[in-house]
Amino acid sequence: MRSKNFIIIGVAGFVAVRHLRAIHELNHTLIAAMDPNDSVGVIDSYFPSAYFFTEIERLDRYIEKVKAQGVVIDYFVICSPNHLHDAHIRFGLKHGADVICEKPLVLNPWNVESLQNLEKETDKKVYNILQMRLHPEIQKIKNYIQQYSNENKGKLILSYVAPRGHWYHASWKGDRSKSGGIVTNIGVHMFDLLLSLFGPPESISVYVNNHSRAVGSLKFESVNVEWFLSIEDDLVIEDLPNKNNSIRCLQIEDEVFSFSNTFADLHKESYEAILIGSGFSISDALPAIEIVHSINSISELDVLNQSTHPLAKLPQKDHPFS
Repeated sequence: MRSKNFIIIGVAGFVAVRHLRAIHELNHTLIAAMDPNDSVGVIDSYFPSAYFFTEIERLDRYIEKVKAQGVVIDYFVICSPNHLHDAHIRFGLKHGADVICEKPLVLNPWNVESLQNLEKETDKKVYNILQMRLHPEIQKIKNYIQQYSNENKGKLILSYVAPRGHWYHASWKGDRSKSGGIVTNIGVHMFDLLLSLFGPPESISVYVNNHSRAVGSLKFESVNVEWFLSIEDDLVIEDLPNKNNSIRCLQIEDEVFSFSNTFADLHKESYEAILIGSGFSISDALPAIEIVHSINSISELDVLNQSTHPLAKLPQKDHPFS
């Protein structure tokens, strides 16, 4: 396999380094990167010869120049803010490259069909990073949940606590119109995991959904799931591992499956699959996009006042900039 050429849009974000590392470790080449923020010295650790642009128009001009010189651009990598993913995916496809996009693929389900149409027009593919599906705990969970039948549904608790400081609310991540809120920005991986394990849900309930916490339940054919998402930095969760640290786990009865270990180390495996054409597609990503959109579409008036999940009842923080 020849060395592939990559371009990253959104290289100043924290997740971009995982892509830089994967591209580097697999012996491929980053030829250019773009980000409005010029704090991108991390590139030097991986691809010091890569060109860098703070404006997409100048990146566009550079691409046309190198393509005229016979340079093949194999992949665009999209790590930009969530609300720009759709536009940047289109940018990559129209330049004749396959596209690798961070989660969430898009914010709205209705954006998906037009991207699929553009795939067909350009004969190129869009891949979404869904690394939770590659986690080594997945097979353990699949083996464990086989004991539950439709007549005797298991109860599962999904907890995802990723503490964030006040910067989070001041950034685009704190703007629901740009990030989709914590249900989308923090939770989409975990909802994708549930859907890959149990299929489509029969019903959705939401008890809390605000700037720092979201709580609800999903009823599947074979299991009932209570889910809890939070970015609160001083939350103490009893009976779960890694108190006061990032927690990504599923609890079935007394069995806890943790995803915190190796969570950040699965991009290389994701790239290996993509490079042989077996990465996760738009169709794979769509169900989780539909779920988070449905959750966020439930109005405050319709959100239930009390949850059976005890973490929904904990005191909640005010928005730091309210």
